[in-house]
Amino acid sequence: MTNNLDQSNDSQTILEKFDRESVTRHPDNKFFKYLISAVAIFYSLFHIYTTFYPVPTLVLRSIHVGLGVFLIFLLYPPFKSSSRRTIPWYEIVFCIGALASFIYIAFEYEALSTSRGGMPNQMDIVMSIITVIIVIEAGRRITGWILPIFALIFLLYPFISHMDFMPGRLMTRPYDIGDIFGQLYLKTEGIYSSAIGASVNFIFLFILFGAFLSRSCMGQLFNDLALALAGSQKGGPAKVAVISSGFMGSINGSAIANVVGTGAFTIPLMKKIGYHKNFAGAVEASASVGGQILPPIMGASAFIMSETTGVSYGTIALAGLLPALLYYFGVIAQVHFRAGSTNLSGVAKADLPRLKDVLIARGHMLLPIVFLIVMLGKSVPIGYSAAYTIAFTIVISWLRKETRMGPKQILEALEDGAKQSLSVMAACAVVGIVIGVVSLTSFGSIMTSLIVSLGQNSLFLTLFLTMIASMILGMGLPSIPAYIITATMAAPALAHFDVPVLVAHFFVFYFGIFANITPPVALASFAGAGIAGGNPMKTGFISLRLALAGFIVPYMFVYNPDMLLIDVEGITVTAKEFPLPGVIEILAVIVTSFMGVLSLSAALEGYLFKHIPTWQRIVFAVAGLMLIFPELTTDLAGIALFLVMAFMNKNSKGQGALGV
Repeated sequence: MTNNLDQSNDSQTILEKFDRESVTRHPDNKFFKYLISAVAIFYSLFHIYTTFYPVPTLVLRSIHVGLGVFLIFLLYPPFKSSSRRTIPWYEIVFCIGALASFIYIAFEYEALSTSRGGMPNQMDIVMSIITVIIVIEAGRRITGWILPIFALIFLLYPFISHMDFMPGRLMTRPYDIGDIFGQLYLKTEGIYSSAIGASVNFIFLFILFGAFLSRSCMGQLFNDLALALAGSQKGGPAKVAVISSGFMGSINGSAIANVVGTGAFTIPLMKKIGYHKNFAGAVEASASVGGQILPPIMGASAFIMSETTGVSYGTIALAGLLPALLYYFGVIAQVHFRAGSTNLSGVAKADLPRLKDVLIARGHMLLPIVFLIVMLGKSVPIGYSAAYTIAFTIVISWLRKETRMGPKQILEALEDGAKQSLSVMAACAVVGIVIGVVSLTSFGSIMTSLIVSLGQNSLFLTLFLTMIASMILGMGLPSIPAYIITATMAAPALAHFDVPVLVAHFFVFYFGIFANITPPVALASFAGAGIAGGNPMKTGFISLRLALAGFIVPYMFVYNPDMLLIDVEGITVTAKEFPLPGVIEILAVIVTSFMGVLSLSAALEGYLFKHIPTWQRIVFAVAGLMLIFPELTTDLAGIALFLVMAFMNKNSKGQGALGV
């Protein structure tokens, strides 16, 4: 019991070190305890209510931000060293400002949308400034310094963009304070932009759905299922980590929290059977980050992408399927080959749960996910689908005592969902400042032209520069703001090369997310290293290698959009259905892609059936790249080369296993 408690405390310490969102207050004062719980539960119920009974867009988004910021100031201390047990007087001032921000919008909505539209008065400007300040401070507390500083730099730009010292390309007309702050607060193009729209309409409800799944023991189900399916195989615990972390990462959308949550269980298992501590931490990190590209939920980023591109959610989920499977296939292949090369076995079957027992005890909790997919497949509005699935989850949980949700668990889930949504809300609100400035000025087009000019009219070079820009912009940021920023700043550059909108957004989406495992700011990898007791930078570079497919696949679907399983040329911004490419094209893409990733994985690990000599590793790598390149001649040559090398490896007299 003591060991479990110590492990839990260690995990929480690691989580707080790398994830600002986890540093919360637990006030001793009962009034504040009950106030936080009551407001959080109300916050969740409010979102369910407005799903079916909508209110005006600006009012709804301002309430979403205002109440969320109110909770942040009660829950999150200003600094890690601040007291977690008391709530000082100045937090009450911030809370009053948060409430005033949406109450003012609600009372002035009619005047703002009619007689005063576009012409803010003095009080409008005052409230705008107050709201911007409290949103940036709330964002700093829950996401860290990077995103608020980024927003402040953008906020400064329209104040100085007309000055003589600005480079010619960056110069704009003068903007007064009413133009700037009116854009950020009084319209749906700033703080209350489409990013907050997606947060209030879609993301919140799916986070709430995840909270209900968690309260019904879904995490235990994923772990037990993964153990039953893969635990006894060669290198089984690492495969368990990949499977369970992938599923949980898709639902909760937080790579670092997922690393700590599932890694506390899987990393010790991996080390126990012989995986090196750096490798064990890297497996958990790469699997957790990948969850955010895995349909159906994709860490809620799919809903932002739908809102941003105008492409239906169903189309995006289908398009993300094959690239995500390729990514996880690459991770599992490297894990398998590493186990083979170092002769690592799995866990004894006697020590593992039986699949039949797992399904009998908790298998019914998979039904809500199936129910959700069916609802979305039938084009039921996303908000309705999430709300109905939450109700369905409660009912299904009653089928077994182990998962049954009573009134206490339902209220706890409502409270958990509200608290877990705060980081996304704050990030989207702060990113709204960036969006507001970009839409007010010409900065977005400047960034686009800069990338294109540096790319020298070369698609590949432009893709490479866009990748670098996306990874820099995504460093240290949660996946959702990382995607929003990269979609705003980098994706438009690809339009100059006639890259379809959805393909361009998927491209920057991938690289913005994988910044979490790319040194020097690889927070998910550092968290994995913290649990494993490994070296953070070495763990980061191993994570990078395990995630290699994730860095190659985006180039693959730019040059061969059939990989997205949809006819991207046939998509319009009003598309409700997704046009499919031909069956032969899809099968060809699937076969060559998986074979290419397998060949690259064998080259990286130096093992297929047996140890692969260095010269053969080079040939395997060449075969993998040829299979990935979307041309018939290179595909045929790559297949032939891979099969010849695989045959040689199978029948060689080399070592079957290597030492560490």
